[in-house]
Amino acid sequence: MTPAQTAAQAAERDAGRRRTGLSHAAAEGIGASLDVIEMAQTLVNLLVPDFADLATVDIAEQVLVGDEPPHLDTSGDVRLRRTAAAQSPEISAEDLLAVGEALPPVTDGTLMRPLMKGLPVVVPDVAILHAELGVDPESLALFVPSGAHSSIAVPLYARGLILGCVTVWRSQLPSAFGDEDAALLQDVVSRAALGVDNARRYTKEHLSAVALQRSLLPRSALDSAAAETAGVYQPAGGGLGVGGDWFDVIPLPSLRVAFVVGDVVGHGLDATAAMARLRTAVQTLADLDLDPGELLTHLDDLVLGLSGEEMTGASRSETAVLGATCLYAVYDPVTRGCVAATAGHPPPAMVSPGEEPVFVGLVPGPPLGVGGMPFEVTEFGVRPGSMLAFFTDGLVGSRGGDIEEGMGRLRSALAGANSSRPLGEIGQSVFDSVLPQEPSDDVALLLARTHALSSDQVAEWELEADLSLVAYARELVVGQLSSWQLDELSFVTELIASELVTNAIRYAGGPVRLRLIRDRVLVCEVSDPSSTQPRLRRARDTDEGGRGLFLVAQLTERWGCRFTRTGKTIWTEQPMDGPLG
Repeated sequence: MTPAQTAAQAAERDAGRRRTGLSHAAAEGIGASLDVIEMAQTLVNLLVPDFADLATVDIAEQVLVGDEPPHLDTSGDVRLRRTAAAQSPEISAEDLLAVGEALPPVTDGTLMRPLMKGLPVVVPDVAILHAELGVDPESLALFVPSGAHSSIAVPLYARGLILGCVTVWRSQLPSAFGDEDAALLQDVVSRAALGVDNARRYTKEHLSAVALQRSLLPRSALDSAAAETAGVYQPAGGGLGVGGDWFDVIPLPSLRVAFVVGDVVGHGLDATAAMARLRTAVQTLADLDLDPGELLTHLDDLVLGLSGEEMTGASRSETAVLGATCLYAVYDPVTRGCVAATAGHPPPAMVSPGEEPVFVGLVPGPPLGVGGMPFEVTEFGVRPGSMLAFFTDGLVGSRGGDIEEGMGRLRSALAGANSSRPLGEIGQSVFDSVLPQEPSDDVALLLARTHALSSDQVAEWELEADLSLVAYARELVVGQLSSWQLDELSFVTELIASELVTNAIRYAGGPVRLRLIRDRVLVCEVSDPSSTQPRLRRARDTDEGGRGLFLVAQLTERWGCRFTRTGKTIWTEQPMDGPLG
């Protein structure tokens, strides 16, 4: 055997080892990620410099956003974008299309047709490309690196879908690409294609879950008589994606507002669906105007029922509800007080004007689904202009370590925030200060800047249980509305107060409390010591009574009843632009 033959055999063995090594490396290193861009970069790093001097991956734009690209062997519109590139140090690629840029359109020539059918294209002589690509010399420089002598293009496809294209070039490596190289590259790319399609599917599910999650959250910024609010939500990073964290702001009667924040176990669409059920349940229970402890007790019963359904195999989406946490707080701008209860959830932080942030000392309750445990209600005062921060545990536990350390970081971030800035900007600055680049859990943060009603917006009287005082109550209402320059509401409000005070004295005894609140609506309240629920009914023509609540319902925009520790309160709301009807 001549020295030349020996050298050729050695070169062939060396090339075979490189091909085998590349195949093994591809099997081990490709497909582990659910990020399309990361997977594309892994692929080109495998190919350069042992197999090629330059490698590029161009992905269909539909794939990058999770949509379905065209099928093989169709005339569908494939819009490619340079997603990853790697090159040997010796090769110049300054004029080539940069990562992130869209590829210009290429004519449907003899080189392109095989790619659309899923076949590789081997170009042993780059000069062929000048005629086949059908582009001008300036555009050709975007495709072909200077000094390259051969190339292979392999379509990236899986499950019948064109996902993109992988192209390799040789300029420093002396041997031109051949059919064996094309077969090897096709094998490597086929492994990557399945991973890219899995990542595309994950991207679609992730984006759908995020869109669903955000659609279920309230508007990012709300302003009411009780508080100005803004919420911020951040999905988890590292491929975990959207979870079950949520917040809510629920307007309540008498200008009060409820703040809700909760956390459902797990990630993905199941957690989002479970979150939606719990959020809807909280809204429904809040409409009953229950105190926070009673509301969480009902929610706990609901979670027990849902988890029981899951255990019997009735549904898979309830998996996350067991062990969910929730905090429910109600703020009253008249009393400037807040009542709250927690089911396994971190307490809110409060930043009073001119003071350092503090965490409210709530009595901890068990997570939802434990059953049989009470949820203690905590009352605390809130100064006007204070900022309340309700958050999920991902905000204070995202960096690992002790939760107390995370709460300390949150306290520092709130202390360093400019309180005069919009709440949305404060929330984002808190995220930037506290969260890592890719948090391990999704995070929800609800900020509320409290308002308070002035003394001239509220009028309150206490009446003995004497029916002769009903006329006096009417006089009080008319006089107060006159001082507020709301005479046009006097007739209706006088009638409402008369009916409610009469019923309270007649059926509940005394004392009876009458209160008017003026803001964007006019609120009329009558409180008594009875716990009997009033019921609306339509009186018959022959009945001598029973029309009071029916008239109240017809004359007001909204009305209802809430129970307190000392009895109940019947409330009504009228628009400030005049009586209904």
